[in-house]
Amino acid sequence: MKFQFDTLKQMFTNSVKKFAKLPALSMFERESMTYGEMGERVNYVGELLLGAGLNAGDKVVLLSSSMPNWGVCYFAAVNHGLVVVPIMPEFSGTELDKIIAHSGAKALCVSDKLYTKLSEETIGNMNIIIRTKNLAVINQKCNEQGTGKEPEPTDLAAIIYTSGTTSAPKGVMLTQQALAHQVELCYDMQNVDENDIFLSILPLAHTYECSLGLLLPISHGSQVVYMDRPPTASALMPAFRSVRPTIILSVPLIMEKIFRSQVKAKFTKSKGLNTLYSIGCVRKLFHSIAGKRLKATFGGRVRFFGIGGAKVERETERFMREAKFPYAIGYGLTETAPLLYGTAPARTKLQCVGFPAMGVEGKLIDVNPETGEGELVVKTPCIMEGYYKNPEATAEAFTEDGWFRTKDLCLFDKDGYLVIKGRANNMIIGSTGENIYPEEIESVINTHKLVTESIVVADKGSLVALVTLDKEKIEESLEEFKDNVQAKYDEIMKDIRDYVNSRVAKFARVSKVEEQKDGFEKTPSLKIKRFLYKRDK
Repeated sequence: MKFQFDTLKQMFTNSVKKFAKLPALSMFERESMTYGEMGERVNYVGELLLGAGLNAGDKVVLLSSSMPNWGVCYFAAVNHGLVVVPIMPEFSGTELDKIIAHSGAKALCVSDKLYTKLSEETIGNMNIIIRTKNLAVINQKCNEQGTGKEPEPTDLAAIIYTSGTTSAPKGVMLTQQALAHQVELCYDMQNVDENDIFLSILPLAHTYECSLGLLLPISHGSQVVYMDRPPTASALMPAFRSVRPTIILSVPLIMEKIFRSQVKAKFTKSKGLNTLYSIGCVRKLFHSIAGKRLKATFGGRVRFFGIGGAKVERETERFMREAKFPYAIGYGLTETAPLLYGTAPARTKLQCVGFPAMGVEGKLIDVNPETGEGELVVKTPCIMEGYYKNPEATAEAFTEDGWFRTKDLCLFDKDGYLVIKGRANNMIIGSTGENIYPEEIESVINTHKLVTESIVVADKGSLVALVTLDKEKIEESLEEFKDNVQAKYDEIMKDIRDYVNSRVAKFARVSKVEEQKDGFEKTPSLKIKRFLYKRDK
């Protein structure tokens, strides 16, 4: 297979030359830089790093909220043969210190708020610290001249620390060619060009946003606009109206919240409306009307709304399909840079992911002959080199004949679409041998009007649902029962249980619903740390 670029520097240099006068990266309602200006900033930061004694192969930590200079620092490292280490901002200070120490980094590009989370020891170990806000040098203890190099395709480009739900973070090693080739895999599935405007709402340290939301648009002259605040509804609405993006990358939670609060809530607020909404043809009409309004809300120009990172709840996806909203679902892992499977909006299919990206091979192993489900293993031109300083975990990640183990249980439907059932580590064996996927039960639980999040765990042969509740709605429900709040609360828990059990298979019914009052502890990528809530099976 022939790729246009084999290194990130080749790709970046081409874009700076080809799109020099076009806008590249900007902050909403603030600074903006052209491709030409970005090239100048990248060279400037590269000189700072080499001037602080860094040599090709040395590590540069990138710890910052999303902003135009995040991309500048990223390319400043990889263009000179250095290794960039992007870290999710949501890690705790202790976790950040451990990850940075493990990486052996000699330089740090950091935003102001995150700088305060680091220990004096971590700060003291850096040859140079650069402020991402304005690229000023905060501290420099080494003034020797280092030596960069022209990156080779097989050179290490990035170490990305995963925020696993079942284990401690591991450093995924991705090469120059793995990331450069990933761009072409993404483009083959959904083309972009210099007329596209991306609105970035996810952390750039996440491989999904970095590859599809930074590297892909940069390679084809698109513009990326960043937000300087969390992507809440109040912050997003003015951005949508002003930027009028053509492409947005998201996680399921954002669209699920929009559907529940702005669509379903309106169509079920009265008994009469709820009755109408339960009629298929009427529901589709309602969704069609809501879809037109939603497209207008997003600025009226969105042609690709990508969703990744987790499975989309069925009811929400059905709404997007019936609303003719241009969504697409992608599947991949940090270890694969990340895209493996997906499809363009025109080919989506309910509760399916799609087809392999260009150059990706996939198959199922250990297949259950009754269900057709098995673990998906893949080969891709964008596979990781392994886990940094962890040969044992690296060996476990591959089959003996070299296929990468995704640890996701999947099947292929009659049309060849990949269907994700759940994580192999999460699967629960029922009392009579059934494979129970907690993610599927949770997707039902989360559609209940009073539930915000949930996980299902096995407890001595039964299934228990742990839930967080919508506090405002709960308070409204309990308001009129001041003399017997506990009885009403118990009734709510029973209602949630009955709601779920009426919508899942008999073997997947939950025996009990418990409120997780303090919320769930999560990874920096906002996934629940399931291992903390396991019980005796």
